Amino acid sequence: MTRYPAIFVNDVLVATPNDFGFYGKGAKEEGGRYAPLKSPAAHERFRADLKRMIDLVLAGRTDAARAQAAPAKAGEIAQFPAIALKTLDGKTVTRADLAGKVVLAEFWATWCPPCRGTLGWLGEVKKRYGDRIVVLAIAVESEEPAVRTLTKSLDLPLTWAMGSPDVARAFGDISAVPTLFLFDRTGRTAGAFYGAPPELHPRAEAKVASLLTR
Repeated sequence: MTRYPAIFVNDVLVATPNDFGFYGKGAKEEGGRYAPLKSPAAHERFRADLKRMIDLVLAGRTDAARAQAAPAKAGEIAQFPAIALKTLDGKTVTRADLAGKVVLAEFWATWCPPCRGTLGWLGEVKKRYGDRIVVLAIAVESEEPAVRTLTKSLDLPLTWAMGSPDVARAFGDISAVPTLFLFDRTGRTAGAFYGAPPELHPRAEAKVASLLTR
């Protein structure tokens, strides 16, 4: 396969590329819950998980489906990691550069439809709050040419960057997209939001507003 597979039931992310054993360049391949792809057992696991999610959504139990599909949160970080993030325009962003600013770090991928809506919303948030916040849009499991093409077409006032496997691990390992981290002015983690549920935008923006008034 030449593309990264991601499976959604409505807006519920059922399987990520990592689940099928696909990783970005430079990542260590350790398999996934549906790998190897040609294994009958892996196929059966995937069919069973997909059927369960479809049944839940058709029964109107979308919240239950999201809860089952949600990534483990045990790896959440306490503060913005000590990394040097390379942006698409050739600059470097470090923790010191973000001091005194509320920071939103969004992990997204070119193959993720819900990510487009979240990125558009983040662009509006950045326009509303201006220099008081920094919005980092970090692409994972995506090829750089495709990222550059998409970011150019979106034309949003975000800080765009490619997320290497080391960057993803520094944030506690990113197992699903979109994943949004929120950091206060001191760099401490103020919230983490997984997926793109309907309540994401008002919940996250209310948190941003509360941090800016402190």
